This record gives sequence, structure tokens and C-alpha cells, in this order.
Amino acid sequence: MKNILLTGILGAAISISCSTAKTAQANRAEFLQLKGDWEITSVDYDKNYSVKPFDEGADAKCFVGSHWRLIPNNWSGSYTLNGGGACPSVIQPIKFEVVNGNEFKFKKLLEDTKAKSVTQGYSLNLISQTTDSFSLEQNVPSGGQNVRIVYNFARTGMK
Repeated sequence: MKNILLTGILGAAISISCSTAKTAQANRAEFLQLKGDWEITSVDYDKNYSVKPFDEGADAKCFVGSHWRLIPNNWSGSYTLNGGGACPSVIQPIKFEVVNGNEFKFKKLLEDTKAKSVTQGYSLNLISQTTDSFSLEQNVPSGGQNVRIVYNFARTGMK
């Protein structure tokens, strides 16, 4: 009787650990699809608000056409704002991760600063993803309200 009970408990533990491993592998496979070069094709938000994402001091429209390079095997990347008009020209190295398969977190790397020393960053929700596009959602407080911002990305190279 004890052997049957022990076998049942071991079987249940193995099936749970296998299903968890399969979920982790599926999340990693989706995460690896983010590898490559991307461009923000649009930024959607309520235009009644002035939105300046990621503490760049630039309007959200300056991020349209920005180039993002994501390299998942070492969690690094960068984004580049092209500049022109009222938009600054920016090249910003980042460290990023995807948590629980749908939370995209990144932090800016400042010159001569190690990533582990940077404690503040940004958290966005991965709300859709295909092989050649994805969208990130961010809720930003403004004037006592939360403003929903959606960044739409399209692949430009390197799969």
C-alpha cells in the first residue's frame, strides 16, 4: 500500500514538473522571437495628454520611427530616436527581460554604470506578438489619471 502511495506521489510530482518545464520552454520560445531589429510604427494614446515616455523629455510622437535592437541571449539592446524638429537624437543602451511571458521590463544603462547598479526601470505589458510584430502597453499617471500608451513594433531585420 505504501509503495502504491509513493508511486502516485512521485508520478504527480513528475507530471507537474514536466508541465512547468514545458510552459517555461514555450515562454522562452516566444521571448526569443523578440530577437532582432524593430521599429515603432505607431504610438497610440489619448492625444489630450502630453506624454513623454521613458524620461527622454521627448514627446511620444518622437518614438514613431525609432529603432530598437533586442538581443535576448544576453538581455541587452538599445533604442535610437532619429531626431529632427522638436525631437532629440538619442542612442540609449538598455537591459531587458520578459517576466511571466507577458511583462516586458527594461532599464537604461548609463555610461560607465553596470546594469546591476541601475535599480529603476520601466515595466510594460506585452499585449500581442507575432513573428514580425508586437505591441507593448504602458499605463502612465498624468493629471491624476492613468494614460494608456500602446507602442506598436514591426520587425525591420535580424530574426
